[in-house]
Amino acid sequence: MRIRFKLPAPGWLNILGILCSWVGINPAIASVDHWQMNMYKGVTPISHAIYDLHMLAIAVCCAIGLLVFGVMFYSMIFHRKSKAYPAANFHTNTRLEVVWTIIPFIILIGLAFPATKTLIKMDDSSKSDVTIKVVGYQWKWQYQYLDQGLSFFSQLSTPYSQIRNEEPKGKWYLLEVDRPLIVPVNKKIRFLVTSNDVIHSWWVPELGIKRDAIPGFMHEAWARIQRPGTYRGQCAELCGINHGFMPIVVKAVSQDKFDAWVIAEAARESNIAQATSSRTMTRSELMELGKSRYDAVCSACHQQDGKGIPPMFPALKGSSIAVGRPIERHISLILNGVAGTAMQSYKDALTDEEIAAIITYERNAWENNTNDQVQPEDVIAVRRAQITAPKIVQKAQAGGLQ
Repeated sequence: MRIRFKLPAPGWLNILGILCSWVGINPAIASVDHWQMNMYKGVTPISHAIYDLHMLAIAVCCAIGLLVFGVMFYSMIFHRKSKAYPAANFHTNTRLEVVWTIIPFIILIGLAFPATKTLIKMDDSSKSDVTIKVVGYQWKWQYQYLDQGLSFFSQLSTPYSQIRNEEPKGKWYLLEVDRPLIVPVNKKIRFLVTSNDVIHSWWVPELGIKRDAIPGFMHEAWARIQRPGTYRGQCAELCGINHGFMPIVVKAVSQDKFDAWVIAEAARESNIAQATSSRTMTRSELMELGKSRYDAVCSACHQQDGKGIPPMFPALKGSSIAVGRPIERHISLILNGVAGTAMQSYKDALTDEEIAAIITYERNAWENNTNDQVQPEDVIAVRRAQITAPKIVQKAQAGGLQ
């Protein structure tokens, strides 16, 4: 959902193409084919209704503009002083004031009927086939399939080497995720949108959905996607330093493919849980996975060199957390986060394997060199201990990186 500002070569055809695109006409002019000047018509009944309402309002505005500017230019040309046209000398005209008050009132009332009908339709999320809870985090999305019992996090997958201009940017730069939201086509999908920290906004233009995600509030939206495909959006509410790194990718598939995906996803989560509890990873595996997940999850705040951006994002290089003892304090910090800071809990966002790898990497990167290795079973042990000893959690949340 980006407007490309690569200017076409000058010429009246280009100007005509731009004007046509503003009013929804798509002329076959090669030099303006890449322009996206109008709204997306979208792939849902709601998006179609919004588009039609938009085009109606644009048509009314264009008609008013033509009328007003037509009268104005006619007056300037034919009533100008050089033609010795006598200037009018009046201060009030009650009849004219009544006319230009009544006409806009009628126009607004006329637009209010289709607008109200569309708004009522947008809020009717009853009789849904699938219900998905969308939770905003700094800076990722969590999707919970309430009917299927599935839940996962979706976050930016654009490599940081592209973000830092170390390699060419891909086609979907900042609009690609590691795990898209999978939904069936031709089914009414109800979205429950909220947030876990600050205000976000879940926005997918082609679905006709933009809902604010506000902590403590649950906002509803719905969509019935009419054709398979991949539809992209972004967080549309300024939510912090990485606001621009919260893309949304919705992949619409047939009902059979959706059912197969649900079965495969449930089996995948079960296999991951079993493998994580029994697997012992080598140091090279821990460091490789740890660096990959650290770059994707942690480096935006704590930086790739571990120096952070103090005081908001403390350094990990040489910190008492990353090089100190006991290691359980480090594990607990990632599991539970730090209350009142941007350091959130990752106990649901990361697997035990990923947490073990990240901690191993942090304790051995940037000259920390503790030579420590944390295994998934160590993370599991801390999880279990916190269930029976909640004070450990409170102490970890009250602490921080020093």
